[in-house]
Amino acid sequence: MSTSGAEQAQQELIEDFEIFDNWMDRYQYIIDMGKQLPDFPEDWKIEEFKIQGCQSNVWMRHEEEGDKLVFKATSDAAIVSGLIAVLLRIYSERTAAEIRATEPHFMTDLGLDKHLSPTRSNGLHAMLEKIYAVAQQKK
Repeated sequence: MSTSGAEQAQQELIEDFEIFDNWMDRYQYIIDMGKQLPDFPEDWKIEEFKIQGCQSNVWMRHEEEGDKLVFKATSDAAIVSGLIAVLLRIYSERTAAEIRATEPHFMTDLGLDKHLSPTRSNGLHAMLEKIYAVAQQKK
């Protein structure tokens, strides 16, 4: 069975994270990923693009490029920005069918899930729901 681009991106991230011996190093890695997010225009930081259920402010917008969905997002919190960067690396620039076919339970394999606070877990879940909701609309 062939893997989708999203599944391959998940696997590549899991392999990246295997080099770290502890979760603090993994946190720093995702913080560094978050610092590299592309610019999110200030005029996109509006209620329409805001993700509810996150303790910090999170905004996400999608655009369609051919059959692919391109997600852009930002947050005013460092770790949340890192979680966004993880999600964008996996799901952005994928087709809706690819996203819908990819299991979103990869955080356990990254060794981060048990170290996320309940509010960060809720925020991550809300961001994933948004990505999957957009993909669901594109059936």
